[in-house]
Amino acid sequence: MFDSIANIRSTLPLPTVNDRTLFPKAPRFMAHHRIAVIGGDGIGPEVIDQAIRVVDAAAKKHAATFEWNRLPWSSALYKKVGHILPPDGWETLKKHDAIFFGAVGDPEIPDTIPVHQLLLPMRRKFDQYVNLRPAYLFDGVPSPLRDKAPGSIDMLVYRENTEGEYAPVGGKLYEDMPGEIAIQTSVFTRRGCERILRAGFEMARKRKKKLTSITKSNALVYGMSLWDDAAKTVAKEFPDVQMTSLLVDAAAMDFVRKPEIFDVVVASNLFGDILTDLSAIIAGSVGLASSANINPERTFPSMFEPVHGSAPDIAGKGIANPLAAVLSAALMLDHLNEPKSAHAVREAVKLVLKEKRAMSPDLGGSAKTTEVGDAVVAAM
Repeated sequence: MFDSIANIRSTLPLPTVNDRTLFPKAPRFMAHHRIAVIGGDGIGPEVIDQAIRVVDAAAKKHAATFEWNRLPWSSALYKKVGHILPPDGWETLKKHDAIFFGAVGDPEIPDTIPVHQLLLPMRRKFDQYVNLRPAYLFDGVPSPLRDKAPGSIDMLVYRENTEGEYAPVGGKLYEDMPGEIAIQTSVFTRRGCERILRAGFEMARKRKKKLTSITKSNALVYGMSLWDDAAKTVAKEFPDVQMTSLLVDAAAMDFVRKPEIFDVVVASNLFGDILTDLSAIIAGSVGLASSANINPERTFPSMFEPVHGSAPDIAGKGIANPLAAVLSAALMLDHLNEPKSAHAVREAVKLVLKEKRAMSPDLGGSAKTTEVGDAVVAAM
């Protein structure tokens, strides 16, 4: 049911990693939160603005205040000064309780620049090794899959977020020559595999006691065999959880063929990235796909972002769906120990979708971005 993901703080015990919760409880006196806001590119600033409105409305009802520090870090800044992140950027971010992120990507500059100057380094530098991506089929949202009832798609994907296939290890030889060579090396560590798998097992224990580990060890015999070994090792700590190991190509097929069989899914960086785009679409729209990049130990700030990217083709048209950003903000509220506000946000989104009060074009409606934001605020 919806609450199985929608009210993570108030209805479910949270997963623990090394005896800490994924969203560890902060002292209740910390009712004022300082958030770094990076709207970024394309539709990022548009959807983030609506999510901030929603959070402020929820927080007002539940005795919390938010200080939004808007940072102008984007591809536009890069085109002006040659960098997205200023020299003191990481130190600036460390001073905040969390980071609220829109999107990066501009067709006028290579994708590698915003991704490798800002997004991926942030995940590694701040050890945000848990990338949590829920997928839920809301009442009122049609799935492209036939005859799928509301709530029948209800999964949490735990994606390893700091190593794997996205590790910046490799290089090129003989560039722009006929014999050009490119080497891209995946990096898997036992520590990295075990800690993301353990986070997934902890959540599986609190839900349906069922976990799917995504692999491809029949072809990737080194990195993925280490992943499989780590999964077997961690599984011994959770004898009450049923683990299934599934090849990534079979998983992609079953996400479409029978998504209702999945509950908690744990995957490497690349596999998790690809599968969660698929899970977003079968649940109705990538415009509803939220995510959290978590440093469970709270050594560094965690980051929250919609999955959809900058969508430059619709930027500035006022038609982007802000609900992925709103639901990402709810995950941020969980992290900040604001469960009542998080619940209020999710219930408002649930009501707006069920009653089709303001459906954006990706959901078959014609509501503007601001109209969707208005509807969620009004629903609270």
